[in-house]
Amino acid sequence: MSRTPPTTSKNLRARRPQARAHASTTTRGEQAGRVGIRFAPILALLAAAVLLAAGGVVSTGSRTELLVAAGVAITAAGLVSAAMLLRQDRQWRETTQELRSAEAHVNELVEAAMDPIITVDGDQRVVTFNAAAEAVFQRSRLAVIGQPLDVLIPVRLREGHRAHIDRFAATGVTSRRMGAHAVLTALRADGSEFPIEASISQHEQDGQKRFTVILRDVSERVRGQTLLARSEARLRGILDSAMDAIVTVDDDQRVVLFNAAAESMFRYTQREAMGLPLDTFIPERFRAAHGAHVRAYGSADSAARRMGAARIVTGVRRNGEEFPIDASISQLKDGDTRYYTVILRDVSERMKAHEALRRSKEELQELSSASHLAREQEKNRIARELHDELGQALTMLQMDVAWCKGKAPQGEPEFAARLDRMQGLLKSTVAATRRIAADLRPLLLDDLGIVPAVEWLAENFTQRTGVPCRLAIEDPDLELDTVRATAVFRIVQESLTNIAKHAEAAEAEVSIAQDGGWLVVRVSDDGKGFVTHDPRKPASFGLVGVRERAALLRGEATFTSGPGEGTRIEVRLPLDTAEAGA
Repeated sequence: MSRTPPTTSKNLRARRPQARAHASTTTRGEQAGRVGIRFAPILALLAAAVLLAAGGVVSTGSRTELLVAAGVAITAAGLVSAAMLLRQDRQWRETTQELRSAEAHVNELVEAAMDPIITVDGDQRVVTFNAAAEAVFQRSRLAVIGQPLDVLIPVRLREGHRAHIDRFAATGVTSRRMGAHAVLTALRADGSEFPIEASISQHEQDGQKRFTVILRDVSERVRGQTLLARSEARLRGILDSAMDAIVTVDDDQRVVLFNAAAESMFRYTQREAMGLPLDTFIPERFRAAHGAHVRAYGSADSAARRMGAARIVTGVRRNGEEFPIDASISQLKDGDTRYYTVILRDVSERMKAHEALRRSKEELQELSSASHLAREQEKNRIARELHDELGQALTMLQMDVAWCKGKAPQGEPEFAARLDRMQGLLKSTVAATRRIAADLRPLLLDDLGIVPAVEWLAENFTQRTGVPCRLAIEDPDLELDTVRATAVFRIVQESLTNIAKHAEAAEAEVSIAQDGGWLVVRVSDDGKGFVTHDPRKPASFGLVGVRERAALLRGEATFTSGPGEGTRIEVRLPLDTAEAGA
């Protein structure tokens, strides 16, 4: 039993000449058959004439008729032959005209083609050079036709190119692309080289091989690809040198880009991270919320934004360690695929610094609160001592001076005048003592409460400055604990002092009201105002003190002002410290 050998490229090459020989034999047989059919009538008439002539020679009775019939058959065969020759001539002329028209049409197409088209003969000499080739190679066809194709190829590539065409001719393939990488190099008239794409085909004309090459100048494309490659290399360099981690994921939230900083941050190599779901780098308890966040962001078509409501999200390293990160996300749609790029920054050290700063601020507030309390206690003690001890001593001196005046001898005017001066000095000293004690800590704040104390501040302000001060207290029976009462008193006192020193106001107003669980204190004037964001003057702590007193009670202070618009100070203090601090 015979076995069919396997088909290989070597077998195919061996069979190609056999196939061509078989095709040639078949074609010749078909042509002979068509010729036989075409000349069959003539052959039949000639055969009949031969038979009739032979019959006339043999026959004695009807020789003349047979010979005449043979002559008629020969004449008919001649007429048929003449008619066929005329018909063939006409067909040949028509075919020739069609061929010329087709050739002219092909030449027009070749000439109008936007791509260069070059045809060379078996010796690789140029026989066709269209207008596009003239423009690309910057050579006229008259200068190129008849020249070897090598004039259009750089010297270093000519040998390889000739070998390529020789191999192509030997294979018998009708057409194919030239060059292993589809891009070749050509040479212009000025010696400049440029990249081209080329496809080659072969055919026979007048028994000679012809090779036609269709070229395309791809300088712009190659330049664009080069620029793109440089841009990608530069981008890769930027990404790998970036101090922040950069991670890009696709629609399925799987990693497609993972830079060097991301490797360092998450402890995964780029090879390991590629293709992993983004959830790998997120603690499990946050994964569902994070996926929903990315999907919502993608549907919003927003360009870029921060991730996380508080701007700080949590990541997880390969070893399971969690750490805080600052993240921003952007998206880019490429065709039907949407890519999300996340830029991450490890803020562990910053969070530690913030926590240390927060603790330090709390400690400073505690220290400041204790300092304020100690200062108020010391002021209260000094005010009490001034009022009780010094005041009593001065009062006793006043009584003694009055007694001395009553016992003074008559006729001593100098002695009486000295006693009068002593009595006046004691009176002014008593007034100064009372004023100093009131400034330190008005006794009526402890004895009567915050409302009378604020009324006293307003009246004292008007007496000292001559500026009217309107007072609006929502609840005349308002009672506050000692800490809040002291804070409100000092805030109003400091605010009125600032008005007296700087505002140049014509009127001032103080109001105290409750708003839910908050006590709202407002002090305003119609003075010259100031720019709130200007730097604070050296040794000027008035507004700083107001803000600090509010902060100690978990409250807030706001200042509204502008040149020529007056000033408004508003302080909001919680009535329940525990609730406000929650």
